[in-house]
Amino acid sequence: MGSNTEKQNNKSRCSWADSAPDFPHYHDTEWGFPVADDQRLFEKLCLETFQSGLSWRTILTKRENFRLAFHNFDFNQVALFGDKEVKNLLENKGIVRNKRKILAVINNAKRAQEMVEKEGSLAAFIWRYEPDESTLPPPQTQTTSKESIALSKDLKKLGWQFVGPTTLYAFMQSMGIINDHAENCFLRKEIDQARKTFKRPSKNK
Repeated sequence: MGSNTEKQNNKSRCSWADSAPDFPHYHDTEWGFPVADDQRLFEKLCLETFQSGLSWRTILTKRENFRLAFHNFDFNQVALFGDKEVKNLLENKGIVRNKRKILAVINNAKRAQEMVEKEGSLAAFIWRYEPDESTLPPPQTQTTSKESIALSKDLKKLGWQFVGPTTLYAFMQSMGIINDHAENCFLRKEIDQARKTFKRPSKNK
């Protein structure tokens, strides 16, 4: 994602936000706002999995198709997918028909169930990897971090797939565990405020 900003509707946004028609709304209403809902976190992680090697625009334009195909990313339902569902997904022209990624999402749904059972929620586990803000480099100057590397390593140990450090850093940007909006982006202060009032999830079991 670019680190500069561009003007649109008298607002300065991160430069990437004006590079495609679908991006401004996604940037203004979702990207970087802190998330604690497990189903939304699972969706974001799955979409980043499908994005690997592709453009984010490709994924965003197919997002509603993905939601329909994967039961709104309810991991309890996705975990039940078998050969029939995989076959149907591979025939679904509305999504990215990559068998390895599809199987990874199904596998990760099962791992998500295990994590909820052990940790109470996905959010409780993931938010442990929130970095110290004082140690962060300038926004949008890196594609991995020590936290995304650590999260990647720990998820892989737990059997998760397609969770490399770059994929997880993009996930962290999206779900607000860091504020990576450009310094002069109009949303940066709003995200900072949202993060200040956001209640960090904790293990509830």
